[in-house]
Amino acid sequence: MPWMTIAAYCPRCAAPRADRAIPLRCPACGLVLFCNAAVGVGAFIADASGRVLFTVRAKDPGKGLLGLPGGFVDAGESAEDALRREVREEIGGTLTAIRYLCSSPNRYLYAGVDYDVLDVFFAATLAPGELQTDADEIAGMRWLHPAEVDPAQIAFPSMRAAWQVYLSGLP
Repeated sequence: MPWMTIAAYCPRCAAPRADRAIPLRCPACGLVLFCNAAVGVGAFIADASGRVLFTVRAKDPGKGLLGLPGGFVDAGESAEDALRREVREEIGGTLTAIRYLCSSPNRYLYAGVDYDVLDVFFAATLAPGELQTDADEIAGMRWLHPAEVDPAQIAFPSMRAAWQVYLSGLP
């Protein structure tokens, strides 16, 4: 269930909500509050042999399934800057090239609340150097040739859709 539909009170004046419609329209104070999607980013990072770096998710949603280096965009941050930051935080790598691939809507269940997310995907390369995972976020990393990837093992529908777009651009 989207977060705003479970809010029982107006966040400005605390008036009880008679309905749970989106956008929130408070009859007491006139506040109109939209429930826009959060933005997530992810990167298909390939090496010289064509293998793609997948992460293994350490937490739900999708614990144990394949993910991508990436995460949520912070306020005031571009998608590209967020991707660079998330890659540094999660795998200790530095991106040398970033190319927009596609975007796809997603739902992200966290702590019992469904968040609408717009996931933005990129193809990227890494600068040489040792990678080190953040064990709180990532259970491991796997370099896989495209033929080795089982789409059913990819954590999110948006990521599976982006994987197909990524594959369609391969020679």
